[in-house]
Amino acid sequence: MDAVSTQTMYSTLLTSLENGIYVITINRPEKMNALNKDVIQELGDAIGEVYNNPNIKTVIITGAGEKAFVAGADISEFVSLGKSEGSMLARKGQEHLFDRIENAPKPIIAAVNGFSLGGGCELAMSCHFRIASANAKFGQPEVNLGLIPGYGGTQRLTQLIGKGKAMEMMMTADMIGAEEAKSLGLVNYVTTQEELLHKAKEILAKIQTKAPLAVANVIACVNDAAKCDPEGFEKEIERFGDCFITEDMKEGTNAFLEKRKPVFKGK
Repeated sequence: MDAVSTQTMYSTLLTSLENGIYVITINRPEKMNALNKDVIQELGDAIGEVYNNPNIKTVIITGAGEKAFVAGADISEFVSLGKSEGSMLARKGQEHLFDRIENAPKPIIAAVNGFSLGGGCELAMSCHFRIASANAKFGQPEVNLGLIPGYGGTQRLTQLIGKGKAMEMMMTADMIGAEEAKSLGLVNYVTTQEELLHKAKEILAKIQTKAPLAVANVIACVNDAAKCDPEGFEKEIERFGDCFITEDMKEGTNAFLEKRKPVFKGK
């Protein structure tokens, strides 16, 4: 299948859909792909497409150019805000975009191709996992502005790399490189710039051969574990049982017994 654009046209994003993989590219390279209200709105709308378009099986989020994934938020939008407006900005961003990425039933990978700072690091962390080019840099430098992360960064960074290192990164505002990020568990793979999207597509192509409903349940259960949900074990039991009434479970088990590759339909 040739690459095709999805129906929706965006002013701050480039999108393409090929072989079930939806690539969302934040396209503000002159601004280091910084998040402003338009980018957050359009990214949220694009994630809405992920939920609703059955032709989209998996997703990559990346940034245009070779310098930045997302180098942070557009600080000029912050200067006139008070307490209630600041809280509303964070709440709207989390509800419209970051939480919807984390809870999406289809796998979403961040392909981090350079600076991933502030809101950019938070965007990457909301994805189900991350791969990075060797020049990638991660950080939460909000304390330099008298702020803290507001799009889930304090929670997700702690979940991913542990309390001590998360405390250090957020209090010092220091950046870490791709290899250190990999050693901490923040990213799964480090590649060259040229191989980054190829590696992401390779991983997603493998995932697309698995049962989609089972994959969605894995996402939900692992998210519960990351949040230390006291009902996590019970929810796993319930979802395990749910799998038994799917066509995919019957296909998967029959294919195993018949020594053939399964053909899953997401039903």
